Amino acid sequence: MQKFTRHQGLVAPMDRENVDTDAIIPKQFLKSIQKTGFGPNLFDEWRYLDQPGQPGVPAAARQPNPDFVLNQPRYQGASILLARKNFGCGSSREHAPWALEQYGFRTVIAPSFADIFFNNCFKNGMLPIVLPEATVAQLFDAVAAEPGYQLTIDLERQVVIRPQGEEIAFDVLPFRKYCLLNGFDDIGLTLRHQEKIAAFEAQRLAAKPWLAHTMAA
Repeated sequence: MQKFTRHQGLVAPMDRENVDTDAIIPKQFLKSIQKTGFGPNLFDEWRYLDQPGQPGVPAAARQPNPDFVLNQPRYQGASILLARKNFGCGSSREHAPWALEQYGFRTVIAPSFADIFFNNCFKNGMLPIVLPEATVAQLFDAVAAEPGYQLTIDLERQVVIRPQGEEIAFDVLPFRKYCLLNGFDDIGLTLRHQEKIAAFEAQRLAAKPWLAHTMAA
């Protein structure tokens, strides 16, 4: 998993409340058995005019919706998504943070998130940041007023830094912060103890050699 320490990026505004996971990545794209390739279908039903989108259709063959925020030239290359309350509600698909991350987003800022989506973000190297609704509204105004608006996210210090240098503090659980700073997903956390696991397995097989045949079968 990619580490998250400090990130500066262009902000794109998703000015909708209750954006659910089916809007983030529609259900027909969940048929893929791969963990990659979801970026082109992020917000598929809003992003393209030819509907419904289907897996395997190249983005170049699609008809973009010029009114959708991510298709507007001023937000090309955005890596910070600014959203309204209850972002990521709906079904508990891990494909939602996959699609956001594979599009290029490293963080989502919102007044609130659905719990499962919130947890899935941390497990996939994305940082969801909860800020007061009034603060988020101010950021929406700033993004609208200033093309090319960027923010800096400093996870170690737990602050969002505005272009003028103003810092906005945010909370994050110490364990989640530790995992992001070090790039540890659940597997990475386990592999920290790889030598101890290997020693245990060797000791167990030495004491109970018949287990090797059982495991092979």
